[in-house]
Amino acid sequence: MKKYKIIFWVTTGIIFLFEGVMPAFTSQTEMAKEGIRHLGYPDYFGVMLTVFKVLGALALIIPRIPGRIKEWAYAGFAFDFIAAFVSNWAVDGLTPSAFFPLVFVGILVLSYVNFHKLQQND
Repeated sequence: MKKYKIIFWVTTGIIFLFEGVMPAFTSQTEMAKEGIRHLGYPDYFGVMLTVFKVLGALALIIPRIPGRIKEWAYAGFAFDFIAAFVSNWAVDGLTPSAFFPLVFVGILVLSYVNFHKLQQND
């Protein structure tokens, strides 16, 4: 049980930092806006994505949020990471940086699996 809690909180914390905190503070920087434009998306897409990322990260990290909402957050992040991989691949080719979002898919899967292990033990 303790092992599942540690893995869950470490992986969920990583997702929270990279998908909740960082976008909240950096989404309006010129570098972030240029990154969205580089992939062919309009500026408003970056704003919308930031709002959903922050809300999803909060849903994962706040213990009182119902499990059903957390499931939607996990699904949203999975779509986000896969879409980021595909977008980078389509625009820049199969470069090493295109695979970076897939690392987060792995972290997300670890969080998700351990979330369910903790739910079973409650």
